[in-house]
Amino acid sequence: MEKIKKLFVLSKKKKFDKISFFVTFLMFALVIFGCIMVYSASYYSAEIRYGNEYFFLLKQLLGVALGVFAFIFFAYFDYHLLKKFRYAVLAVCVVLLVLVFVPGFGVQSYGANRWVNILGISIQPSEVTKFGLILYLASYLSENHEKIKTFKGLIPPLVVAGVLCLLVIIEPSMSVTMCLLFLTFFMLIVGGINKKHTLLFSGLACACVPLLIIAEPYRMKRLFAFLDPWISPQGEGFQLIQSLYSLGNGGMFGVGLFNSRQKYLFLPFAESDFIFSIIGEEFGYFGAILLILVFGGLCYFLFKIGLSAKDRFGCLLALGVGVLIAVQTLLNIAVVTGSIPPTGLPLPFISSGGTSVAVFMAGVGVCVNVHRQSKIDG
Repeated sequence: MEKIKKLFVLSKKKKFDKISFFVTFLMFALVIFGCIMVYSASYYSAEIRYGNEYFFLLKQLLGVALGVFAFIFFAYFDYHLLKKFRYAVLAVCVVLLVLVFVPGFGVQSYGANRWVNILGISIQPSEVTKFGLILYLASYLSENHEKIKTFKGLIPPLVVAGVLCLLVIIEPSMSVTMCLLFLTFFMLIVGGINKKHTLLFSGLACACVPLLIIAEPYRMKRLFAFLDPWISPQGEGFQLIQSLYSLGNGGMFGVGLFNSRQKYLFLPFAESDFIFSIIGEEFGYFGAILLILVFGGLCYFLFKIGLSAKDRFGCLLALGVGVLIAVQTLLNIAVVTGSIPPTGLPLPFISSGGTSVAVFMAGVGVCVNVHRQSKIDG
């Protein structure tokens, strides 16, 4: 029993406080709303393509079930012990990212190798990689907060982040690559990188973005479609045009739940990357703003948990999870509203994708654990 107590925070004194409650409530509110919207956005296409209107909903519910277990587990598992597994987690991430290119394991869809099929279960390695990178960076930066101010001290985290980004970009997935870069840059700043190195890597990152766009012809087409989608209304601009139609049709108050028109095979990926468009159509401008406020509230509490953590490791873990949710939410909404060039990135907790919802719930569980221990020991 004593060994179990060392692994898990089981003391009766360590109860949920208000912040833990709000984080848990907001997360589950997003997850439940996500399940409703996945069904609403997909029941017609699922019936046409798979003969089962609940196809995407059932997959989402499986991911949520795994996520609930992961959330509870990590909310009680002592987060300090995660440091011991950082290299194992990184190794798993690298292996999974390599397996997407191995015949028999990798699953190709729309020209991209982003999924792995293991024993009939489909996993998206890039979603796991985001949290593997957070764990590694939080561990390294918490143990080397003085060394990180030197260029030599920056080499390990940059090499690890670089390898992961390279494996993701060749899938290809520029959106996840950008997400990993944002995440790395943010955590290095919080970890104590000096101003000179901050400016240096900012310049290099800005220079790399246009190079990555030019490197692939399809990215150039997406860029032109972003600048003027009507150049190719039946090609690269089609998805953005349909997304804008969906948002415009929603008006201020929406057409009502389940009443979207664009989900009838007009808007591609309505249940995943472009689910925010369906939300805007069915709930209108005010509904979309309310959803953004819920995301904002969740990120606010996660940042608060990070800033009040009892140690540097807990601080970096919570801030890393918070900034990942914030960045990915902003990028997804920016894409569907035509604010940035189109790219595939799910809306956290909402978009269809079992791997995504499960690992995000696990990440929030870690943050709850950080806060609970901070409140007791603080």
